[in-house]
Amino acid sequence: MIRRRTALSVTAAALLAAAPLLTACGQTAHPGAAAVVGDDKITVSQLQSQVADVRDAQRSSPQGDQLTANSARLGQDTLVRLIQYRIVEQAGKDNGIEVTRRELQRQRADVEAANGGAAAVRARFLALGIAPDQIDRALSVDLVRAKLDGKFGTARTNEILMHTSDSLHVDVNPRYGVWDGKRGTAQTALEPWLRSAAAAAAAERPA
Repeated sequence: MIRRRTALSVTAAALLAAAPLLTACGQTAHPGAAAVVGDDKITVSQLQSQVADVRDAQRSSPQGDQLTANSARLGQDTLVRLIQYRIVEQAGKDNGIEVTRRELQRQRADVEAANGGAAAVRARFLALGIAPDQIDRALSVDLVRAKLDGKFGTARTNEILMHTSDSLHVDVNPRYGVWDGKRGTAQTALEPWLRSAAAAAAAERPA
């Protein structure tokens, strides 16, 4: 059994070496798409809806002005995250990894207990551009990644994620940048895909 990661202060996985960027081509074959991941199209409207959820939550936060100012690339960062989710989830399916609802509930409770409660956790994820109703999926993907690490080790899991990215032929609308299949991110995005949602939230905590 793998050790469950519960605190937001987990260590981020090491990034892979930078590699030549893969240009997002063929977008004319997918009108209305922000990106296509395998057979799954992430539409511009779906992306805008997620961004709107984050913006609404930010505006209602006491730190609303600061959160808005720090998320100028929210659209691109959200798209990168949605692509990453699909790649990690597909890698999990391909390798017999599942996350049960009970596991997710336990992970959410443990994270909240270890990091100041539900409100504090929502605030930290919101600072990352993740709205409250999007936290469960972020934690679910984090659990899939943790299980892959437990089954294969970090280095092999990195290889699996890169192979999955290649096999899904990620095609990104050029307005959001270019896709780097080795690092699992777009050219100007801040979040590497190998950094877990929980670890990313930890970076928002004051020293």
